[in-house]
Amino acid sequence: MRISTNTIYETGINLMLQQQESLIKTQQQVSTGKRILTPSDDPIAAAQVLNITQSASLNKQYAVNRASADSSLVLEENVLAEATSLLHAMKESALSAGKVLTDADRKMIAAEFRSRLDSLVSLANTTDEKGQFLFSGYQANTKPFIQTGLNVQYMGDQGQRLNQVGPTSQLAVSDSGTDIFDRIKSGNGVFTTAADPLNMGAGVIDVGSVITPTSLTGNNYEISFTVTAGVTTYDVVNTTTGLPVSAANPYVNNNTISFDGMQLNIKGAPANGDKFTVSPSSNQSIFKTVGDLITALETPSNGQPGTRLENSLNTALQNMDNSLENILTKQSTIGSRRMEIESLENLGSGQDIQFEQMLTQLQEVDLAKAISDLQRQQLYLQAAQQSYIKISGLSLFNFI
Repeated sequence: MRISTNTIYETGINLMLQQQESLIKTQQQVSTGKRILTPSDDPIAAAQVLNITQSASLNKQYAVNRASADSSLVLEENVLAEATSLLHAMKESALSAGKVLTDADRKMIAAEFRSRLDSLVSLANTTDEKGQFLFSGYQANTKPFIQTGLNVQYMGDQGQRLNQVGPTSQLAVSDSGTDIFDRIKSGNGVFTTAADPLNMGAGVIDVGSVITPTSLTGNNYEISFTVTAGVTTYDVVNTTTGLPVSAANPYVNNNTISFDGMQLNIKGAPANGDKFTVSPSSNQSIFKTVGDLITALETPSNGQPGTRLENSLNTALQNMDNSLENILTKQSTIGSRRMEIESLENLGSGQDIQFEQMLTQLQEVDLAKAISDLQRQQLYLQAAQQSYIKISGLSLFNFI
């Protein structure tokens, strides 16, 4: 069989090109440390690498989201801690206000409370690093609380902004201002006691307590006092139904008054016609509690007994305690969310390591084998080049 010179040349060139291609590919594998340079090198492994890479990328994004969520929660936690300190300071001032006798001194304390009310509203209108309001619900760009004198109105909504912190986990990174500062039960959480503003005597009512939950009616009541010939009695009327509960009960200072599953104490000396009310607890904002106290402090005594202020202080102190308890509850939920973030972060870190190990197994080259292949391919290429030189130099003219 005759082989043409052209065929010999083409065969030699093709062989060298093949050896060069294998050599270059091995050099790239050694330099990059990657076994798969193109999907065609290992289609199945390349598809697995793509899926794992995407999962790793998502896991990193979740880590960024978790960091952002934790930052928002830390800020909210700090704001609530400041609000707690402010309320504690107000409570101490309220306790001292009961010992002040002159209207001028009470007005000075009221001025202090006005300043602290402004600070409390400022805390409720805190923004994060993006300029978004913490406590406005979904309306992050809406100022949540608008203050006009002692009146503070909530302008946000009831939503909680969420961050995707895991493949199947969304976490609230904000709280509605209503839940923190507005929706606070008054009184003891079940019912509220109050003295009539027109009372002329020295009777002071406490917040009361529940003794028989099943007997509670949820109705409004009025306790009215009658003083006849130095003898003080009281009537209890269910003002919701208009029916009397009890009548002409002898009054004993600081004795327990019980009816319809509730008990309370009235101390001091109520005057004839003085009244006290008992009504179901309702939601009252921190700002209204402070505002009512400021109003009570700024109201001139006009010779009236100090028990009017004492009743106002008792109500305000109880509502402040309720506010503090509500904030503490919110701080606990924030702490729980931060613990969830920490748990997800630990899980995410473990997944990062797992993804790296899987990618290493799939695409990293065996360096020792690759270097050995490189040396062998260099030898093959040199042999092909030498063979080509020898074959291309053959000619009959060399033998004439």
